[in-house]
Amino acid sequence: MSMHNPPHPGEFIREVYLEPLNVSFRLVAEKLKVSPSTFHRLIKGQSNISSEMALRLSKTLGRTPESWLAMQDNYNLWQAKQRVNLDEVEKLIIA
Repeated sequence: MSMHNPPHPGEFIREVYLEPLNVSFRLVAEKLKVSPSTFHRLIKGQSNISSEMALRLSKTLGRTPESWLAMQDNYNLWQAKQRVNLDEVEKLIIA
């Protein structure tokens, strides 16, 4: 079942971890062993979660790496559905 307008994983991180726990993005970046600018782009929704970042997030924040990647995939798919026109795409019929 697809979500309606799922959040970007960075928005999820901001709303579930950073803001309620009053934790700075710089501290999390330090724990992740990534540059603050890399993590800042992620929480601003300007970059996607890679497999490597999913592993890092899993160890630092919890959840499985697969759940982080699934969240990114759900977000990307929903965004694509909003902008991709499939009107001229045809189904392949195999006899």
